[in-house]
Amino acid sequence: MQAPGLHLLGRVPVWLRAHDPELAATRRAGRTALVMPALFALCSQVFHAPAMATFAAFGTFSMLLLVEFTGPMVQRLRAHLGLAVAWLVLICLGSLAARATWSAITVTVLIGFVVLFSGVVSSVLAGASTALLLAFVLPVTTPAPLSELPERLAGAGLASAASVLAISLLWPRPAADPLSAPAARVCRAAAAQLRTDASRLADTSDREVVRACKESADEAAAAATDLRSAFDSTPYRPTGLSTSSRALVRLVDELTWLSTIVSDSAPSPDGRPVCDPAAGTVRLAAAAVLERTAGLLDAPHGSPEALRTAMEELRAAMESMERGATDLLPVQLPRPHTDPEVRAFLEALDLSFRAQELGFATLQIAGNVDLASAAERRSWPERLLGLEPGGAAQPLASARERAVAHLRPQSVWLHNSLRGATGLGIAVTLATVTGVQHSFWILLGTLSVLRSNALNTGQNALRALGGTLVGSVIGAGLLHLIGAHGTALWFLLPVAVLIAGIAPAAVSFAAGQAAFTITLVILFNIDRHPDWHIVLLRIQDIALGCGVSVLVGLFFWPRGAAAAVHRALAEAYTDSARYLAGAVEYAVGRCGAHPSPADPPLGEGIEAAAAARRLDDAFRSFLAERGAKPMSLAGMTTLVTGIVGLRLAADAVLGLWQRAGERHEGTDRAEARLVLLGAAGNVTGWYQDLAVSLAGHSPVRDPLPRNPTAEASLVDSLRRDLRETDGRASDTAVRIIWTDDHLNAARRLQPSLASAARPGGPG
Repeated sequence: MQAPGLHLLGRVPVWLRAHDPELAATRRAGRTALVMPALFALCSQVFHAPAMATFAAFGTFSMLLLVEFTGPMVQRLRAHLGLAVAWLVLICLGSLAARATWSAITVTVLIGFVVLFSGVVSSVLAGASTALLLAFVLPVTTPAPLSELPERLAGAGLASAASVLAISLLWPRPAADPLSAPAARVCRAAAAQLRTDASRLADTSDREVVRACKESADEAAAAATDLRSAFDSTPYRPTGLSTSSRALVRLVDELTWLSTIVSDSAPSPDGRPVCDPAAGTVRLAAAAVLERTAGLLDAPHGSPEALRTAMEELRAAMESMERGATDLLPVQLPRPHTDPEVRAFLEALDLSFRAQELGFATLQIAGNVDLASAAERRSWPERLLGLEPGGAAQPLASARERAVAHLRPQSVWLHNSLRGATGLGIAVTLATVTGVQHSFWILLGTLSVLRSNALNTGQNALRALGGTLVGSVIGAGLLHLIGAHGTALWFLLPVAVLIAGIAPAAVSFAAGQAAFTITLVILFNIDRHPDWHIVLLRIQDIALGCGVSVLVGLFFWPRGAAAAVHRALAEAYTDSARYLAGAVEYAVGRCGAHPSPADPPLGEGIEAAAAARRLDDAFRSFLAERGAKPMSLAGMTTLVTGIVGLRLAADAVLGLWQRAGERHEGTDRAEARLVLLGAAGNVTGWYQDLAVSLAGHSPVRDPLPRNPTAEASLVDSLRRDLRETDGRASDTAVRIIWTDDHLNAARRLQPSLASAARPGGPG
């Protein structure tokens, strides 16, 4: 019979895998538990340099536990070397700033804001923000003569060297992104469905093909559901800040939208689908692109040439289908105001429109994956500067664009940067004014809480204080039990570090705070007579830091991540609706000779993209937020995905008319323009009202119903100029109908969005 102790020990790996998916926290904690005590012992016992030991210990803790860079091993090593250089620079700045109170406060606020806000430009800096702040906080809160600076730098240098060796030799982190594999499965499943749909269009009588269509549709839907579940449950989601990770986050929404399009465009299993060889060719070309996309997701460092070739073939197939669609439009117009005949007339292009819609969505997804792959192939300096792939001609343009996009009052990133910088500045001021011993702990308490959103600032402050109290009591008990046997603390230190690294992810924030407090109690009592009285001082210091966090957090972000997401959603829907309205206005200017065409709404598109990026940041903060959600995750996800559909509709309308040939100078089409502008006004007006509702200023409107009168007017407006001189339907008439179809696609989104936005809606 197995001993109870061995049985309990054997259950530890099972428990860890259940509470720490992929063992990410366990890996970081294990490395730190091995390296940090060893370096601390080397510096304190061999070199007899207390300052070197302190900076080596905290440097190791910071570089191994607070940071985990992504990408291939070479890129991770370069990132850690960059972090080491930044640590040395910040230690020098902190040591110099600490010589006067005014300089310590001023420089802390400036450094805090620059470090936190620079994360919006560079994913490397974003992932290392807490570690960089700790590099400055440690020296600025522990004033010392400049003669001690070399010893501090030596400790940080040792920590950097040990950390580089540890990440490369001790249980290296897997390079794969947790979303890549499920995203690739969605691409392959959607490609399989498109191929079976194309077979169904070519052979309308084979029952096996019909059955295969249903099976492939079920598999594609299941793959999309699995991808969304994987995204919602991805551990450490907020640290996935690289360009490739951000592209994959957008890819989740885009693939969800593509799955909807593929499902809607599938031929009905009942009845006889219309034969449209060109639409079938586009489906097959889109399937080829999705298969190449899946291959690049599996091997992001591979060559993108096969994908780019497939994308060109898809574009050619879509252009050919657009030219051939004029043959599908019946030249004989229906009688005015007969709804069945009007609908039949418009639905003659439905199959080709669906193919055009999914082809466009496929190209967007493939371009996104191509961007992510190119980002993975960037050099380390390009990663550090946040340079976009292919942006060598204007190396800082994309970084400047991202920074400007977040210099707005609605930006969650700006809120966090101001909140963190101000909180650290107030904490330094408080430590100086009160003269509290070891003011470093005040800033640690501030940092530990300010990493969360403001809704949880109060909760995390209580948890931090509670965890600190529990950890202090346990630490005091250990010191009392150990008594004069201080050597035992050396054996307890790695265990405490290991638990402190695992507990926040596997147990709770409070448990992590308790374990961290125990680690600090042990660390600062090694080689000294164990003194449990220090516990009271640490509780006082950290309580002050948490109080600063609560005050600053509530001031800069009064209503938390959920409210920030609603504001970001409102802004994104407003800007995306404006972009769609601008695209339709550009389209109607291309319909005929008058009026002069409007400029393409490129500025509106950039603003909509910037709003979508701010929404991405707010949504990831919402997903990372602890505690109960005021809105269901499914409902919030539906609203976020709706932005993708609205922007893709605007992109599709703009691209459709940018590819159009010369305008027909002798044709006016004034009535068609009025119908399109009216439809666009109704649709975009609904979305602008939705934005107002999401901001909490009005109830959600009912979705717009189908408008048969407008459809009949649109068809009637084409009566005079449907035909070209050769008797064929004009390509402009086809584009007008497709533009109306894109507006209808945006309208069909409204029921699910209205349901998700209403209180208690199922989403």
